[in-house]
Amino acid sequence: MIGFLPIALLCSFLLSGCQNVPKWEYTEFTPMTYDKRIMNKVRLSWEVRPDAAEYCLQAHKGRDQAFNGTPVACAKWSQSTNECTIVTGPNPDHVVLGHEVRHCFEGHFH
Repeated sequence: MIGFLPIALLCSFLLSGCQNVPKWEYTEFTPMTYDKRIMNKVRLSWEVRPDAAEYCLQAHKGRDQAFNGTPVACAKWSQSTNECTIVTGPNPDHVVLGHEVRHCFEGHFH
């Protein structure tokens, strides 16, 4: 039997996964204002997994997905603890990392 705490922690995390980096990601963007972000001070961690695509895909099962296909990375965050974990494969580029960091502060923006 699974305990309540692991389920509660799992449910408290929101998750965003990104299949590919669209061309508009390479252009400058205007960050959300301080009062519009989901979090402003974030404890950030980065998890490198060889199975990041499968992990992120499985984490999104049953949710409205912001992507079609296989994600290259994802971000999971908890507003109650101001924590965010970025999950990538072993060789992400700076745009993928920046995109996921943006999710940590702004939540679902696409």
